[in-house]
Amino acid sequence: MRKIFSVLGFIFTALVVSAQHRIVFIVLDSATAEKLQGVSVVLNKSKKGSTTDSAGIVTFNTIPSGEQTFSFSIIGYKAKSIIFNFPLTSPEVLIEMEKAEEEEEPVIISSSRTDSRIENTPTRVEVLGAEEVNEEVGIKPGNIASLLGDIAGIQTQQTSASTGNTEMRVQGLPGRYTQLLRDGMPLFGGYSGSFSILQIPPLDLKQIEIVKGSTSTLYGGGAIAGLINLISKKPKEGVFEKTILLNQSTLNESNVNIYVSNRKKKTGFSFFTGYTRQQKMDVNNDGFSDLPDTKSFFIHPTLFLYPNKKNTLSIGYNGVFENRNGGDMLVLKNKPDNQHKYFNRSKADRHSTDFNWENKISDTKRFAFKATTSSFDRHIITNVFGMKAEQLSWYSEASYLSKTKTRDWVMGINFIGEDFEKKLPDSTKLKNETNTTFGTFVQNDWRLNKRFILETGMRLDHHNTYGNFILPRFSLLYKINPSLTTRIGGGLGYKTPTVFNSDIDERDYPIILPLNSSATVKAEKSVGANWDINFNKNINGWNTTINQTFYVTGIKDPIIASTTPTQIYFFNETKPVTTYGFETYVQLHHDKLEIYLGYVYTVAKKLYDNINPYLSLSARNKFASVLAYEFSEKFRAGIEAAITGKQYLDDASRTPAYPFIAGMMRYDIKAFSFVLNCENLFDYRQTKKESIIIPPTANPSFKQLWAPIDGRVANLSIRIKL
Repeated sequence: MRKIFSVLGFIFTALVVSAQHRIVFIVLDSATAEKLQGVSVVLNKSKKGSTTDSAGIVTFNTIPSGEQTFSFSIIGYKAKSIIFNFPLTSPEVLIEMEKAEEEEEPVIISSSRTDSRIENTPTRVEVLGAEEVNEEVGIKPGNIASLLGDIAGIQTQQTSASTGNTEMRVQGLPGRYTQLLRDGMPLFGGYSGSFSILQIPPLDLKQIEIVKGSTSTLYGGGAIAGLINLISKKPKEGVFEKTILLNQSTLNESNVNIYVSNRKKKTGFSFFTGYTRQQKMDVNNDGFSDLPDTKSFFIHPTLFLYPNKKNTLSIGYNGVFENRNGGDMLVLKNKPDNQHKYFNRSKADRHSTDFNWENKISDTKRFAFKATTSSFDRHIITNVFGMKAEQLSWYSEASYLSKTKTRDWVMGINFIGEDFEKKLPDSTKLKNETNTTFGTFVQNDWRLNKRFILETGMRLDHHNTYGNFILPRFSLLYKINPSLTTRIGGGLGYKTPTVFNSDIDERDYPIILPLNSSATVKAEKSVGANWDINFNKNINGWNTTINQTFYVTGIKDPIIASTTPTQIYFFNETKPVTTYGFETYVQLHHDKLEIYLGYVYTVAKKLYDNINPYLSLSARNKFASVLAYEFSEKFRAGIEAAITGKQYLDDASRTPAYPFIAGMMRYDIKAFSFVLNCENLFDYRQTKKESIIIPPTANPSFKQLWAPIDGRVANLSIRIKL
């Protein structure tokens, strides 16, 4: 009997073994045929699972006969389940995985005027999306200066200790060569250019688009170094957004911001208001303010109308009311004497209105009209001089977009103007003036085939004083393969003269001579080119981006200010200003980890100056890095480190290189988001290296600022979403 059971057991075991099977999966990317490592594969009935190796292979043994379901999943790809009926004719099976569509909306570029996706835009556009802007809201809620300073190729630096003004340099060129837009319309210029980026809180913004290099074809004069387009938030259907932001820093800056928006059927609205209070601070105890006493109030309501599916209208108002007061601390404390007299007070009101109408004629055709007017009143009071003036600015544009299978056409006209008028009290030689520019433009994006997109454009501007400007431009996008693309482009630009810039102390306004008083001053003209190569690929679970960009710009007839004790006048130099260099960065994402490493090399020269040929305050080298980790859905932390290389000053001396370290922690719980941030952890300050005050104390002058003067600062913000 035992022998019989043994034989039966042997037969049963043999039958079971013979009914178990083997399968080998080879998992590939469906688009690139790249073998995918780390794909999770699970046999559903037994819950037995494994992952693919570096060759994209995973093997399962002892699989029962009949129908068996396997599930395949990996971050960044669509999960899939497949039923197999065992036994199979072949044990090897090829599995193709499709990349998952992003949960967030695709990045649409407004600056191109074609509203193209970023990967299909021939012009290289860097985008700070909703995630980056939202994070900055908690880090620096008062303005966007810090956010822009984090971008490779952009250098921000405080230029005045008494007013706190900050200048932004793109690719080594002074700030006056970069055009600042909001929703495609110019924001600041001429007399109204004061403080610019210091008057824009980020809570009101959806994204920021940066185009480096000449972009004058679409946006006219002033975009020699590039443009920065600030895209406002818009209400979403059925979403009632209510956000309150409170912030306090260790340097006595307080912020209260509120944003509300909603849309129901044919109407919607957005409303932003904010208040910033920066108390006067003498960080290094030299008797003069390093941060001026500042009170700023912002209000920006916008009404949106959707009369039908084809039309959208918006009408908005933007008000900025600001009072800045810096200088000798005793004067600021109302304790002046014969040796302590210096102060610089600026009171400014800005009222802007804007109108937008977009008519989607069809799926392939669109007409748009936009217009804005801005009234800027500024009263300057110093210990030696007072001035009140107003600048009225206006801009209007009509454009038409037509899309076909292979081409996108954009054509339009615009009209821009500025009217400067002095008020009393005033002792300057400056004259009231009106400048207007009428422009026409056309652009064509031509999809030559699946790999090449060619963008060409032409603009003609007529300025009432400086004549005509013809501005051609081109860009070519080549998609080498799904992971590797390259762009090359170039164009002409121009910049009309203005006597108002951050290099001139307000106390010197009385000795500024009007333009064309000593010589005929011409507009500056430029030619520039950019070339970049971009690599993006998922490598063993690491989303890897490597970008290499080269750039060169030349400015003909650069306008220079000649300063003597009795007068300041402007003239064109005979030789150009040039800037060239490259930017390199590597960005890595793996699960919750983010790593960024960047390097910028810039050579900015003024060829007309043989003794001191380098542009001041343009760092030759800049290194930047970011390390961030999301420990959970509620907690995120990161550290940022940068080294700004040596810079030349106006007197041909060189500054030392200096580090900048910042750390941030964010904790989210229900409707609350807490951010603890600390900037300049090493407390590096220029005033630790030298005094920036040049006597006499009663009416001092100041050395060029090339590094922070406010030192280490920490802030705690609370954002509440109701």
